[in-house]
Amino acid sequence: MYRVIATLSVLAMASVPAAARAQSPVAPALPVAPPPPVQTQTQTTLTLERVGGRSTVLTGSRVRIRGTTGVFVPGETVIVRFFIAGRLREERPVALTPQPDGTGGFLLAYEPRRPGTLKIRAIHDPTPALGPLAARVDPVDVIPRSVPRRSGPASIRALQRRLRRLGYVTGARGSFDARTARAVLAFRKVTRMKRTTSASNGVMRAIARGEGRFRIRFRQHGRHIEADLSRQVIALIQGGRVRRIYPVSSGAAGTPTVQGSFRIYLKTPGTNSLGMVDAAYFIRGYATHGYASVPVFPASHGCLRVPVAEARRLFRWVRIGTPVDVYP
Repeated sequence: MYRVIATLSVLAMASVPAAARAQSPVAPALPVAPPPPVQTQTQTTLTLERVGGRSTVLTGSRVRIRGTTGVFVPGETVIVRFFIAGRLREERPVALTPQPDGTGGFLLAYEPRRPGTLKIRAIHDPTPALGPLAARVDPVDVIPRSVPRRSGPASIRALQRRLRRLGYVTGARGSFDARTARAVLAFRKVTRMKRTTSASNGVMRAIARGEGRFRIRFRQHGRHIEADLSRQVIALIQGGRVRRIYPVSSGAAGTPTVQGSFRIYLKTPGTNSLGMVDAAYFIRGYATHGYASVPVFPASHGCLRVPVAEARRLFRWVRIGTPVDVYP
């Protein structure tokens, strides 16, 4: 069988004319394409920093961001994203520029228009020359430039959040109600500003600068009350921290409030015949209590008056034996 097939093959080749065989071109070999060059990514890092490092800014203020990559790669771009209150507000591409030390860098500024927590993120999608990068900076608290009473809820919440952080007692969330107004008044008293309830630009700038903290004088007294007569406020202090700050009206010039360190020795709930609401006595007839009239200046008969709306919370906080420190 094998022999027959071989013979037929030879005969078939012999039957083709020699001229035809000579004219059949032999296809030339196709050139082999060289393999593509291996592209390597430069491995580096991306860092971000706030120029100035302010943790609180007013709306419309400029927040400057500086970014740095470990090496400079020409033609590469970083995307910087700005989020406020969890929503993407703006996205900017920024080209890397060479720095004297061989690194890459960029500098840009952003002006937030809405109050809330500002978060800044930067990313670089991988390219043949530069690998994936990502960086972020600590959040920035953006607060309004001023908060009139008819402001929107977002602005009022931003004001309330910062006042509460300092210990001031604010009202319903997002509402510039009477309690929030008293918190603004107390802040103004502590910072020695004009004694009004206006959350003006001056108030907001003071908040942004970190002002308005009540300075504790008797930390060693533990859970206690401090009454600062010059500022006309009282502070409830526990665990070395200011828990609440209330505006008060202390004794008038003819009936000054006694000064010194005392302790609560008697509590009488309700309203007495003198109009004192939820009184807590610290020496003789001197007490903290609610009263219908609490002007911004000393006007009492020697007691520490608080607004009636705050009296019950203060009354429940103090205990028999709670220290009370009163100073000028």
